[in-house]
Amino acid sequence: MMNNKTFKAISKSFLLAALCFSFNTLFAQKVELVYTTASLRWVNSKKFIKKNNGTATPDITVYTDSPLQKVDGIGGAFNELGWEAIKALDTKGSQEVMDALFSKEGCNFSMCRIPLGASDYSLSYYSSNDVPEDFEMRDFNIDRDRYILIPYLKEALKVRPDLQIWASPWSPPAWMKVNEHYAMRSGDFENAKEGNKMNIGAEINNNATAFKMQERYLKAYALYFSKFVQSYAKAGVPLFAIMPQNEIAFQPNWPSCTWRPEDMAYFIDGFLGPQFRNDKLDTEIWLGTVNSSNPNYVKTILEYKTAAKHISGVGFQWGGAKAIPTVHKEFPDLKLMQTENKCGEHENDWTSVERSWSDLVHYFNNGAGSYMYWNMVLDETGKSAWGWPQNSMVVIDKNSKAITYTDEFYLFKHLSHFVQPGDQLLKSSEGKNHLAFQLKDGRTLVLLNNPEKDLKTVTIKVGNQLVSVEVQPVSINTIILNN
Repeated sequence: MMNNKTFKAISKSFLLAALCFSFNTLFAQKVELVYTTASLRWVNSKKFIKKNNGTATPDITVYTDSPLQKVDGIGGAFNELGWEAIKALDTKGSQEVMDALFSKEGCNFSMCRIPLGASDYSLSYYSSNDVPEDFEMRDFNIDRDRYILIPYLKEALKVRPDLQIWASPWSPPAWMKVNEHYAMRSGDFENAKEGNKMNIGAEINNNATAFKMQERYLKAYALYFSKFVQSYAKAGVPLFAIMPQNEIAFQPNWPSCTWRPEDMAYFIDGFLGPQFRNDKLDTEIWLGTVNSSNPNYVKTILEYKTAAKHISGVGFQWGGAKAIPTVHKEFPDLKLMQTENKCGEHENDWTSVERSWSDLVHYFNNGAGSYMYWNMVLDETGKSAWGWPQNSMVVIDKNSKAITYTDEFYLFKHLSHFVQPGDQLLKSSEGKNHLAFQLKDGRTLVLLNNPEKDLKTVTIKVGNQLVSVEVQPVSINTIILNN
């Protein structure tokens, strides 16, 4: 026969078990998990909550009362060769790609970049004014873009009308450069095996300013930028920002132009900034894209006379990774962007995810509010016009019409599908395999990388909540906690 003491003990145990079950059931309803591995893509997991006693030591702590920088946007780059690949598809196929990149069900990209003139992924050299010494920009036009880049952009804008777009040149018009050539060197360079045949004497193999620093050229170039912004706006593609030079300290055999920081500061302060102000342009001027690892490059420009008053932010290409921590520390209120992730060698596999993950964590943890992939779309070769095969998020086989979404596509989707402009990075415990964000609707998102080859249970503390989650081997995970 059961005595009263035994009955009470059993009742208490039953009650605690029931409460624990109810708590875990309720909590499971409040937590969502989506994961991707090299073989399983974008899986909405149903059974991933692991029981803990409420006192487990957290592997990750998210401080919801410590918001950091706001997110400005996440996206990638439009280039001519990407559009060429998309045009190989029928209407249904091209719409699938656009939806995958820009719809709310897809990557939901919110910010992207375009080249101002030729990039290494344009079909050939060109600018918006190739008439030598046209200092008044009488022959300025965006006619080529009307047939290639602008149709590409407008297809994206149909899906995401509020897509933010910024532009940067790889090179000024050739007649504005001291070597009067779009590139800086001749022949093969790195993996670009189809380089130009520039006269060897015209090469510039150092970081000396390759722009003609005479006043008439500086004035004309400032006007060139202004006309580009105004022409794009008239074409129905407003630009929220421009950056005056892509990869500002690099001398490849494709379109490029180096600038000493003192000369770039002189141009922004005395010509570009005043031109935009006089033309009453709302388009922002950002310093970039900076690929120098020395933070003094940026500091020299920001501290030059009144240049900083014209500069809304700084964009760092992946080569500037070592500079961004110092710049963020010394200019904490300045907006920062990662303008281009590492482009890869056309491997398009999980090793690309590992590399991009590392950069993603580094840049967000050092103040970046926006993050750009390089080519969103390429054909099956991945080759630039100069012969370098690189990675892309989407690979289109122009012969078979097959569409492949690469591992990096899913890495970016795990972030950008959920994290939108106005959301905020949250302070979290140290670690190289997670990021945390506060979404505008009050939910907390944890982006988690499991690089290990085994199932792993990760305990996350968010405010007063503690949840243990089982994550797949070698996987990228988005965990969302509803408040």
